[in-house]
Amino acid sequence: MDTQNTSVRPHAQSRNGGKNHSSRHAHAKGHPGGVTHDNTRHTTRFTVIGNHLAQHPDLSLLAIGLACHIQSLPTGAPADIKTLAARFPEGPTRIAAALRELEAHGYLRRTRERTPTGRIVTRTVSCNHPGRRDATSEANETPKPPPRRAATAPQQEPARRRALPAVPKPSYPSPDLLRTATDVLAGLRREDPRLLLSATDAEYLAPGVAAWLERDLTPAAVRQALAGDLPLEPLIRPAAFLAHRLTAKLPPLPPFRAPEPPPPVRYPLRNCDTCDHAYRGPDPHHCQGCLALRQTTPTAT
Repeated sequence: MDTQNTSVRPHAQSRNGGKNHSSRHAHAKGHPGGVTHDNTRHTTRFTVIGNHLAQHPDLSLLAIGLACHIQSLPTGAPADIKTLAARFPEGPTRIAAALRELEAHGYLRRTRERTPTGRIVTRTVSCNHPGRRDATSEANETPKPPPRRAATAPQQEPARRRALPAVPKPSYPSPDLLRTATDVLAGLRREDPRLLLSATDAEYLAPGVAAWLERDLTPAAVRQALAGDLPLEPLIRPAAFLAHRLTAKLPPLPPFRAPEPPPPVRYPLRNCDTCDHAYRGPDPHHCQGCLALRQTTPTAT
């Protein structure tokens, strides 16, 4: 009866009386200056930060603090170097180094993407637990069945293509000018295969090219301005990229030039019927002197 059953699991030790509370016995263990916590439970406006970040053995203190700040930002808030340098006193050089630390340890991912208007932006993704969703955890997860669609729910329409940016308009869109503009757009694919346009896109962009042509630019100059110095990244929407260039790089109108006066009329050499002198003038029979004399002399009746 006195023998204990060794196969029975030991009961959990009670924590009454302060057992296993190292913080309560910090003074007894030889750490009289150790930290103690005065904690209050947060119910609003808080961010959960893992100890793997707060106590990371390789990250600098600036990188840890910067990661905590970025994880507390709402979705869509700017987190670029310029914005962070304006917020904190460390400066852009130290902040850029801290961001590289976070990227190296998986707490941050930054990618450069091109918007439909042609502008390049940096997309920042903050990861609060790098490596958590590894292959093992994903394999152990039970796939959730897709939600059932209601029988009366209308079918979703396919996403419509976003409209292209506006392009300049010529002052007088003559058919010949638009035809030349279309030829310029069709020739862009010979400069770069990424600038292959559909007939609909070429028809939309033609007025913008015509606005360039009426500014005394040759078709070759317009083609070079549109196809030169292209980015190395893939052009997702070449028509949107060209529409942006047609507007952003539109040259000014040439200065107004008054029409030149017509050259003076050179009359043939004639002999005057009155004085028999040679002259050049509009009157086919009399020189200027004899003509003026005839106009001042009264006619005899």
